[in-house]
Amino acid sequence: MSDLSWKILDSTYLVKAPWAVLRKDVCQMPSGYVVPEYYVLEYPNWVNAVAITADNQFILVRQYRHGVASTVLEIPGGVIDDGENELEAVKRELLEETGYSFDSFEEICELFPNPATSNNITTTYLAKGGVKLQNQQLDLQEEIQLVLVSPEELKELLFENKFGQALHTAALFYALRRLGMLS
Repeated sequence: MSDLSWKILDSTYLVKAPWAVLRKDVCQMPSGYVVPEYYVLEYPNWVNAVAITADNQFILVRQYRHGVASTVLEIPGGVIDDGENELEAVKRELLEETGYSFDSFEEICELFPNPATSNNITTTYLAKGGVKLQNQQLDLQEEIQLVLVSPEELKELLFENKFGQALHTAALFYALRRLGMLS
């Protein structure tokens, strides 16, 4: 197979903010065609988890997402902080967002949120054996409600398209398959 990579001829940063960076590239395709303006959003890498308590309840979170101006149902997760690896980040995010600590973690997938326009990766874990250790320790811009559901309720929510976040939907399907819960 031939190399389809583009060569970056020039790169200019248009926005540099803590949560997102917008970059404009001038690229040359293998055919020789020069793409004069290609915009890339640089984000930090993310982690999330399909989290299961010791009594076999799935931990979901409800929170307002301003980009879609809606309160949505999601799985817990967040940004990997500087100096953290993926596993450290998912343990921290779960404890902060849910107050739960978990016995075991298994990486179940790595996905590109949007490889056409962003440069980051989301790593998803299956976290099992969760026990409540503390109250939530949320950031100032977070208001998160916990929702505990049975495996049957989770599948019903998933199959009824109640999760609007594509990465979370994919993660849930990967987890249910790994757990042998999909027929």
